Amino acid sequence: MNTQTLLLDSLNARRDKYKAELKNCRLEFSEEAVHDFRVATRRLLSFLDLLRTVMKDPGIKKIRRTLKDQLDNLDELRDTQVLLADISEMIQETPALHPFQEHLQHKEKKLLRAARKEIKSLKIADLSKRIQKLHKKVESIKQIDLELSIFSAVDEAFALVNQRYTQIDPNQPATIHRVRIAFKKFRYMIEAIFPILENFPSDQLKKMHDYQTAMGDIQDMEVASQELADFESLAPASYNPEPARSFYKERHTLAVSRYIEDKGEVFTFWRSAPDQTYPQEK
Repeated sequence: MNTQTLLLDSLNARRDKYKAELKNCRLEFSEEAVHDFRVATRRLLSFLDLLRTVMKDPGIKKIRRTLKDQLDNLDELRDTQVLLADISEMIQETPALHPFQEHLQHKEKKLLRAARKEIKSLKIADLSKRIQKLHKKVESIKQIDLELSIFSAVDEAFALVNQRYTQIDPNQPATIHRVRIAFKKFRYMIEAIFPILENFPSDQLKKMHDYQTAMGDIQDMEVASQELADFESLAPASYNPEPARSFYKERHTLAVSRYIEDKGEVFTFWRSAPDQTYPQEK
């Protein structure tokens, strides 16, 4: 497979997956369907980030803006559902979470109604036309130096991960979140070009997923703490927030500790610089 064919196939696959998940979300609206639609949208976005490094086209920016807006409108629902899923596993041993759980369930109902309305109202005809135009422009790209441009883009994405990695402060979770954002973009790029990566271990994709999840666990606890603080401002005077606060503080500390212990694994995923060998070749 040459690089141009890879780009065309990846664009087609991510576009089709996006449209399929949107259709499924409309037909059978559920937490899982919304999640799958979000993932498909984010993967299409990340591919566009890769694509705009090898071609300058204003249409890419417009497509990205549309997709980003769609994601942003579903972020709060995603966070709420993640918290509820986590609480459902812990509620038996931590009954103090019941009031918080009820608050989140009420919030989820409102967000679900808004999300269902949002998804049904999405009009993607213009988006589809823009992607089709982009497809034709990719077909016209000269193959020469295309692969070099793509690998340079991945190198740049990984360099940003490394830069933010050096700024990690365990006492400042926001520094870990910044690594996560950069790493997510890098990871989705690797998934897009995986078919042309020689000697790249297939199990690396799962390891990269797990590495990202470890950072995501920290962010989830950050969101939980903020949501709990918001709930406390609305709760009756009789509510004692301390047990729930302690629960999330302990979970947050554990999540940070687990990530910090294995954070160096990031250097096993890609070369440290364009003139260096890949980790799997050492």
